[in-house]
Amino acid sequence: MATMIRNPEAGAPPIVERRYLLAFGLVTTLFFSWALAAALNDVLIRQFQKALALTRTESSLIQLAFYVGYFCAALPAGLLIRQLGYKAVMLLGLLLYAAGAFLFYPAAEVQRFGLFLAALYVIAFGLAFLETAANPYVSILGAPETASARLNLAQGFYGVGAILGPIIGGAFIFSGVEHGDATRAAMSPADLAAWRASEAAAVQGPYLVIGCAVCLLLVAIAMTRFPKIERPLAERAERRSFLHVLRHRRLVWAVVALFFYVGAQVGVWSFFIDFAKAQAPALPERTVAFLLSGSLGMLMIGRFLGAVILQRIEPTCLLAAYAVANVALCLVAAIIPGVAAVGALWLTSFFMSIMFPTIFALGLAGLGEETESGASFLIMAIIGGALIPPAMGLMSDMLGDVHRMMIIPAVCFGVVLAFAMFLSKEEHRA
Repeated sequence: MATMIRNPEAGAPPIVERRYLLAFGLVTTLFFSWALAAALNDVLIRQFQKALALTRTESSLIQLAFYVGYFCAALPAGLLIRQLGYKAVMLLGLLLYAAGAFLFYPAAEVQRFGLFLAALYVIAFGLAFLETAANPYVSILGAPETASARLNLAQGFYGVGAILGPIIGGAFIFSGVEHGDATRAAMSPADLAAWRASEAAAVQGPYLVIGCAVCLLLVAIAMTRFPKIERPLAERAERRSFLHVLRHRRLVWAVVALFFYVGAQVGVWSFFIDFAKAQAPALPERTVAFLLSGSLGMLMIGRFLGAVILQRIEPTCLLAAYAVANVALCLVAAIIPGVAAVGALWLTSFFMSIMFPTIFALGLAGLGEETESGASFLIMAIIGGALIPPAMGLMSDMLGDVHRMMIIPAVCFGVVLAFAMFLSKEEHRA
């Protein structure tokens, strides 16, 4: 038995070879860890509106700081991979992740939104190092034809972290004490300040635990020997500048598609709690947080299923079908009010499932020695998560509700559909 996980076709290459299982297993824990951090941002948006008296537009700066960190770190991470290797960059990423998590404690003590944003930026800088290293490492950790399936399998563990984020937030950050506008107006300045201080302090414990857990993961990876990836001789070309990789049209299209996909994903999840509260006001915050967790559970299920389905269906075909489904669901959420809108938005996570890993793997296909450069540009595309949510928040504030802003992610998923159609035509020409 040469492998633990195999393609269904006889003689087909395995998704994960036995000799790579330990490295693959450790790297998949990184997918879990950065998913947890990103999912907690969705809780922080609601929490900081209460603790720091922020508007929706102001609270969306959480995602701006987070994803600008990704954008700024991607190219340095790619350059460091060239010099130091994948494992060293992963360790640097974990170190930054832990440092940012520990910064939450003093930020909560002084109740300064700017310090929280700085902590999130440091976390994101570390996560960009992790993603720039881990995604291409998993992609090339085996046969090229199984790269999409392998990356979807690893990204399935992203779903586990994404599920736990809202659960942790709902259980340990949300206090369950919700004061409406009238109640807050009737409170004395001292009582209001005490309530806000208590809400701000709620983030300290969870982020201290996360920082300690990340340090333990750092030690585990540091003590483990990672296999060296040997590429075929034909792929060992002279190292060129980072910009040279942009001559590949499929990579450029993948960068554009990833920009809009991440923007849509972050926008939908960031405002899900606000959206659900607006459509079903009777639901408590904690219940809605757990509902969001269930939606992210659909993402996890979709990714594990995607690792199997992508062995039988062309990645571009499945990507196009899922993009069409999410365009339709977002339009339903934007047009039909009430529980039906919440249900439609809840279901989008399942169809998001394969999008990031599939776009990423398709964008890197055939890059060879330029894989690290291509990965850096794809990670830079995550800046979409910084720009789309503020646009949604601004649209919501201008219109006075969270309903119509779901048209924006519908357009974003339309761009993903265009990318899938472009690659499908390219493949038929070949």
